[in-house]
Amino acid sequence: MIREIVRRPPAGIPVLVMLVLAALGCGALVAFGVPYPQNLPMLIVGALGIALCAFLAGGLFVVNPNEAKVLQLFGHYVGSAREPGLRWANPFYTKRKVSLRVVSFESGKLKVNDLDGNPVEIAAIVAWKVVDTAQAAFQVDQYADYVRVQSEAALRVLASRYSYDAHDDEKTSLRGSTALVAEQLQGEVQERVRLAGVAVLEARISHLAYAPEIAQAMLQRQQAAAIIAARTRIVEGAVGMVEMALDRLVKSGVVQLDEERKAAMVSNLLVVLSGERAAHPVINAGTLY
Repeated sequence: MIREIVRRPPAGIPVLVMLVLAALGCGALVAFGVPYPQNLPMLIVGALGIALCAFLAGGLFVVNPNEAKVLQLFGHYVGSAREPGLRWANPFYTKRKVSLRVVSFESGKLKVNDLDGNPVEIAAIVAWKVVDTAQAAFQVDQYADYVRVQSEAALRVLASRYSYDAHDDEKTSLRGSTALVAEQLQGEVQERVRLAGVAVLEARISHLAYAPEIAQAMLQRQQAAAIIAARTRIVEGAVGMVEMALDRLVKSGVVQLDEERKAAMVSNLLVVLSGERAAHPVINAGTLY
């Protein structure tokens, strides 16, 4: 596998100054040699000097900030120049620009079946940058398109791994565990684009919804599941409060209750604590019997 080789070409400004001075000197030789045929060697030397300066000037290139130039010699990778500024290298080198800037894009809305088989629409935002210019240039064709395609593939896999929603706090879901899902999505994308010399800086879900054809039905189902979950919590809490009340009464010895009175007390407390409406007190002027 090709790995990046960092090269530090010499600064281009001193080379440019020397080439300009040499070209001026060679131009002077040509100018002085043209009127006099006997100065033909001087004319030839001057012309060859100008041609050589022009050839060497082809080795000058500019590296912009957050940019690199991949250098090749007759198809052989020789290194990458990262230092910004005017640089000079072998004129026979071909120079390919690779951006090192952070790139962010939003995937299209994908229709995927979640863990429960429900069709959902999902999209993600991915931020990435090139960290190995050699891999980005030679390992894949059009690394930017490669990152986009692999990101969508990773998003599909992740969406099918979890349910859209879960009322159990301990269960991971796409809607309820956004931080964990984003972390796993970043890792999934990073594993797929590592070949291209790319580092994924951030990946998170930007759109999540049921598919339109089942949105209304799933909304009703979601509401029903939420009501059931809430009532379950209420009943569990009410049972716990009743148990605590009976234990406190027994331990304090305030009142002695037989089994029938305990059952009546439990029934009344559960009705009061689990009811959807406020309880209306009834004053009993007699006894329980």
